[in-house]
Amino acid sequence: MRETQMELPRYECHKKVHALKIASVKINEDGSATIVPAYSGHARLTTPKGWAERFHGDKDDPGYFVVYADGYTSWSPTKAFEDGYTRIKP
Repeated sequence: MRETQMELPRYECHKKVHALKIASVKINEDGSATIVPAYSGHARLTTPKGWAERFHGDKDDPGYFVVYADGYTSWSPTKAFEDGYTRIKP
């Protein structure tokens, strides 16, 4: 009997995250990265070790550094991030 391919369930994002748009990234030997932010007024930051494994950006789309409520850090492509999140004004 052949299985029927069903559409995957759909989800809508409702998370609040901290994020920084990336201008450039330097990958460090320990698997961390040094991020130069795209926003003025923000200092360079060094990510946790291992973050570079999740970074899949390039010079055309360095994307966003994302920190979730539980402290997990990740990377998101620019379009996916900006389509899913709206900046909260302080």
